[in-house]
Amino acid sequence: MRNRASNTLSKGKIRQSWSKYNLYNLQRFRSPPTASRTFFQQKWTAKALARAYHGEQVREGQWKRMFSRRIRSVVPMNTLDLAKDDGSETSAGRGSGLKTAEDPSPSRRVPYTNMAFAPLERRLDVAIFRALFASSARQARQFVIHGAVTVNGQKMRHPSYLLNPGDLFQVDPERVMFATGAPKTRFERRETRQLKQKDQKEDNDEAEAEPEQEAKEAKEESIEKKDENVKDTLKALISQAKTIMSKDKSVLPAKRKQELRGFQKRVRAVLSRSATSTVLTDSLEAQFSELTLALKAKRAEPAPKEGKKSTKEQPSEQEAAAASQTENTGDKLSEAFQKAVEGEEVDTSELSDEEFDVLRRALTQMRDNPIDHSKPYSTPWCPRDYMSAFAFIPRYLEVNQNICAAVYLRHPVARPGLAEVPSPFGETVSTPAYGWYLKRRW
Repeated sequence: MRNRASNTLSKGKIRQSWSKYNLYNLQRFRSPPTASRTFFQQKWTAKALARAYHGEQVREGQWKRMFSRRIRSVVPMNTLDLAKDDGSETSAGRGSGLKTAEDPSPSRRVPYTNMAFAPLERRLDVAIFRALFASSARQARQFVIHGAVTVNGQKMRHPSYLLNPGDLFQVDPERVMFATGAPKTRFERRETRQLKQKDQKEDNDEAEAEPEQEAKEAKEESIEKKDENVKDTLKALISQAKTIMSKDKSVLPAKRKQELRGFQKRVRAVLSRSATSTVLTDSLEAQFSELTLALKAKRAEPAPKEGKKSTKEQPSEQEAAAASQTENTGDKLSEAFQKAVEGEEVDTSELSDEEFDVLRRALTQMRDNPIDHSKPYSTPWCPRDYMSAFAFIPRYLEVNQNICAAVYLRHPVARPGLAEVPSPFGETVSTPAYGWYLKRRW
């Protein structure tokens, strides 16, 4: 797989990925030398570096068909001048704008060549990666192929779909949380395996006890339908049995046998009504609440001060009082948290402001970001490592992180001093790469 090249450190290339190896390659990147190389070698090296980052999942022939010599750019104009006239004075300089003595701002160069790979930004998989919905362009491509992405409300399975201005694309929130969340630790993976084994065992037990369960359900249904007490029900059953026996002949037909079987089931259900017992099991949410309670109570306890005292020295009275106060604080918080989880009223008069703040944050954390071992990512959810270096959104996208949706507003353009196509390379790489494709014959 070509993706393994981003995980090498000897000659690693920069990719569209949040990998730590990619971040290391990005940090140590230096512009390629030009003194000892021909112009062809410079263009070929720049093209290889730029293609490794911009659309490395796209075939070279496909990219050549997408390449455009025309680069979109805009020229900023003074809004006050445009309000006075129709822009004829500004357009007199053939669209480049006129500089007058009243405008002392220095002119900035427009990085046109940095827009060489602008057509690739229209691809659906690249747009998903730019919107921070995936940790790499290849992962975004996988989301599209697996049917987790919609464009304008319709499911789209083609990563090469070219977005138009105004298109809205949305990704499944669970996929986004998996892509941008921290991976599970080995302890969490162990909990997940245990949970799966437990569920599998329960399924097997249910499959084995299915006949018994059906019998129990039949008993419960027959019991619920009858509002009379046990004696009245037995009397009705006895009278029904007498009726059946009086009408029976020497050979019972099939319909009579069915009635007798139903009679036996109902009798067994009534007789076993007093022996039934309900088994109550602790739910998974209660266990999670206990774990969160223990964690918050531990964090609420102040850390003991380390001193250079000998082991033989006894603690002072102030230290003993502080320790007892800490234990009481932890007990109060634990009791209040447990009452809140169980839905009971919590008396906050005995809690201080700091303790109340800890309790409020613990309950908010439990509600908004619970622990769930069934998720493929680590819970409580936290951002992925090394994400901050790549967490930026281009200007041509409008992103709503709450619903994992984004709008492709317009095509990226070049402005004075700014190219809207995100790239880790400067003009020393983009210019030769643009020249490579500009002069190629195909």
